Amino acid sequence: MKIALGVTGGIAAYKAAEIARRLQDRGFRVQVVMTASAQEFVRPLTFAALTGEKVITEMFSQRDSNSTLDSSVEHIGVAQSIDALLVAPATAATLARFAHGYAEDFLATLYLATTAPVVVAPAMNVNMWRHPATQANLQTLRSRGVTIVEPGEGYLACGMTGEGRLADTDVIIEALVARLAQSQDLAGEHVLISAGPTYEPIDPVRFLGNRSSGKMGYALAEAASRRGATVTLVSGPTALTPPAVAEFVSVETTAQMREALLARFNHASLTIMTAAVSDFTPASPSAQKIKRDGALQLDLQPTADILAELGATRAPGQLLIGFAAETENLVENARRKLERKHLDAIVLNDVSRPGIGFSSDRNAGHIITAAASVAVPEMSKLEMAGRILDEVIKLRAAQQTPKVTA
Repeated sequence: MKIALGVTGGIAAYKAAEIARRLQDRGFRVQVVMTASAQEFVRPLTFAALTGEKVITEMFSQRDSNSTLDSSVEHIGVAQSIDALLVAPATAATLARFAHGYAEDFLATLYLATTAPVVVAPAMNVNMWRHPATQANLQTLRSRGVTIVEPGEGYLACGMTGEGRLADTDVIIEALVARLAQSQDLAGEHVLISAGPTYEPIDPVRFLGNRSSGKMGYALAEAASRRGATVTLVSGPTALTPPAVAEFVSVETTAQMREALLARFNHASLTIMTAAVSDFTPASPSAQKIKRDGALQLDLQPTADILAELGATRAPGQLLIGFAAETENLVENARRKLERKHLDAIVLNDVSRPGIGFSSDRNAGHIITAAASVAVPEMSKLEMAGRILDEVIKLRAAQQTPKVTA
């Protein structure tokens, strides 16, 4: 496997030589990308001698009239050839470039161009580390799936003591190895995900709906794709840009969502139902806009219970995960839903809590199975998606573990 090792400007840059060597000891091919500031601390020749690979130090490898298209788009070639991007050490400036998409040098451009897993090990002055701008940039990167190897605490080169020391080499490498392992732990899974609300028409301009934004389902689709799964996302109306998945299906009503899911369910090894499906629909939608003329009474009828239908018809080996948005008797209601709808797990969200759940970028809750309940503290929805998929891996392993009988 090929790793791009980004080295940025700071006294910890010299430690990148050890990281490069240790990566080679683990069987990785390493290509180093250095910023201009990094070259003030370590010369490119050091890494070239260690890795036997070209060290990339600038955006354009040739500055004369003989420059070629290959040299001009080298960042694309590297981006497509690597299995992971590791940046160690990463300065505060590098974190800011990554978070805000400033492609000012080869490394920042490579970060934007690659779809491979990214692991970043920051190192800086303690006050720079603690600054709200740095912490906001870190949160942005985490929400996009970047693994942050947090710095250690101790005596710093600036003479201060506190957080900011580059993490130990072993810690950085193990974080990279774990991320690479995770990046393909859903390979072979065909994942079907529902997301967003459904809209039930009252007349040509009005509908019954709910507050679901679809963000949790979209985060799960993105996270599952990153981990090697083939993903189909069936989405109700949202304002979100669909992630890069194998198939994206846009629907509006509960009936349309049911049809789309049933058509694909038998081909899915894992189905995750995050959609906030409308429980009721008008019995007789008006073909014309209803005029505002006094009180309006709607005759509502229940919609199909898609989750229960899938639970009753799934084949052996298919995993089925549901979501429960609750405001009271949280765990009790979620467990009843788990049992009643024949689910392997259910994700419980307390939607009465401010700042999480519907329309928010953050979430919290419990992942409940027949055997256990795992509390998930408040975090970004992409991070929570990762936690949910971690539990899916455990469920799949449990299915494949033979039972021992006396």
